[in-house]
Amino acid sequence: MNTNRMLTAGLVGAIAAFILGFLTWGLALAGVMESNLGSATGVMKDQADFMWIPMILGHLSWGFFFAYVYGQWANIKTFVTGAKAGAVLGFLIGFTYDMIGLGSTNVMNTIGTIIDVVAMTIISAIVGGVVGWMLGRGAD
Repeated sequence: MNTNRMLTAGLVGAIAAFILGFLTWGLALAGVMESNLGSATGVMKDQADFMWIPMILGHLSWGFFFAYVYGQWANIKTFVTGAKAGAVLGFLIGFTYDMIGLGSTNVMNTIGTIIDVVAMTIISAIVGGVVGWMLGRGAD
């Protein structure tokens, strides 16, 4: 797989993840997620206190992870195949992280955890689709 194509796909995937994450967790689900926090206090930062470098690096990692797996191991080059793989990867990663968190912390309650896993699955499907589509553009 062409390295430049993988880097571009990863970057576009990261941008999609960032925008979709903001629209989903930052706007659409903000109140729902806040009302389903666990007993831990001071967990959520105000937007003014966000640390943007880690946020950007995390989204870049998300996009490049999909681009690497798709381009190096799975040969995914379409939106549909990328979306299917993205949904599976997003569900497994989200479920793993959230179940461990639910079992070991007081950050979210069970309802918030389920909502987070569903949101992660849907966003990862879209991000995966975008990455797959980008990898297939101009492919030989």
